[in-house]
Amino acid sequence: MVALVIRTFIFEPVQVDGHSMDDTLADHEVMFVSKLGYCSFDWIGGRVAAFGDPKRFDVVICHYPGRGSTNFVKRVVGIPGDTIVIVDGYLYVNGERYDEPYINDEYRTGHLSYYPETTLGEGQYFVMGDHRNNSNDSRSIGPIDRTMIVGHVVKVVLPFSSFRDIPNGLDVKAN
Repeated sequence: MVALVIRTFIFEPVQVDGHSMDDTLADHEVMFVSKLGYCSFDWIGGRVAAFGDPKRFDVVICHYPGRGSTNFVKRVVGIPGDTIVIVDGYLYVNGERYDEPYINDEYRTGHLSYYPETTLGEGQYFVMGDHRNNSNDSRSIGPIDRTMIVGHVVKVVLPFSSFRDIPNGLDVKAN
């Protein structure tokens, strides 16, 4: 019972499945995911976010509409009220271009290098993988609701040789 409470509300190990977060996270790495700060729960009338909200550039675990409890690991690039557009693979938030140094430049090209201007509503978040050419994210499913974000990736814990923190990217500056 204690383990269930811990995994549901406090933290959970989650394995990366795929390459959508290359080079930040690698396929098969195991991440430590904190759920306490982003905790949400079912309540009368729907799902309710209980504690803090994701910040821009946090790496998160989220669910997608119609995909059940499948975990997706993505980076939050847009928060409620933001206007997002992607031009030539570069992210613009509220008219300012972000270089996003965690992205390999070769991941910026291809059919997903453009996304039309979109303004996020209340409780909406725009999430994207760091490997922009290999990610099923808000560019194809649209913004996600706050209650679909279930945890914040804090560390890579396995393999031990890859043990490291996953920073939230707040040091990313606009040009």
